[in-house]
Amino acid sequence: MGTGEVLMDGIVFGESPRWHDGRLWFSDWGAGQVIALDDSGKHEVMASVPSFPMCIDFLPDGRLLVVDSAHQQVLRQEPDGSLVRHADLSGISAKPWNEIVVDAGGTAYVNSIGFDFPAGEFAPGFIVRVTADGAVEQVAGDLAFPNGMALTPDGRTLIVAESYANRLTAFDLDPDGGLSGRRVWAETPGDHPDGICLDGEGRVWYADVGNKHCVLVREGGEVVATIGTERGAFACALSPGDQPRLYVVGQEFGGPDAAPSGQVVAFPVTTG
Repeated sequence: MGTGEVLMDGIVFGESPRWHDGRLWFSDWGAGQVIALDDSGKHEVMASVPSFPMCIDFLPDGRLLVVDSAHQQVLRQEPDGSLVRHADLSGISAKPWNEIVVDAGGTAYVNSIGFDFPAGEFAPGFIVRVTADGAVEQVAGDLAFPNGMALTPDGRTLIVAESYANRLTAFDLDPDGGLSGRRVWAETPGDHPDGICLDGEGRVWYADVGNKHCVLVREGGEVVATIGTERGAFACALSPGDQPRLYVVGQEFGGPDAAPSGQVVAFPVTTG
């Protein structure tokens, strides 16, 4: 793997990167912003949502969805830039909501860690399904700090990082949008996987904060590659094409008064 290129720094708390429409979109939880960044380092604020956490993904028609954890809701950005409520999550839980991923039909899956991190007593997390019309239903539970999620390209499998269980867990997507067939996709001994993404061969890149690296694994747990990072790696996203780059959002994990240390770093990666 090649040397990383810093595309942006001064981020307060970056998370949830997504490659969309030729640019990297990510959330700065600390600044309450959704930012789009191109490979020249030019960036613009696409939405402002004062929420922590605040994860993002996109509907099939390109509209942005934002998990507004502070208000237990999913927001949708309309073509004029306005934000409207897409789904109300408050009837399920008031605990922190985290990652979101959207399938090809517009159904979103959102997870909650299930307890007040970091001070609260641990409780298992869960995943809800949010239909295109905003209906919310829990479809999986008993997850040990669910974190990053990704869907396989065929739309048949959802993979979720269980940070406290040191593993990636997979579910089959049922025709009605439910989740079944739970299984361990890969153990990650010694690592606490955070944000994840899939490559073109169905392998998973996962970010690890404490170990300051991103790791590429096959189903079953075989490690294919490891990229070391200077700062804690919170999440990653892969660009498409024959010469993909892995975009890593990382920062030093300091207290609320720490100076902004977040960066987006792009690493060239090989395929095959």
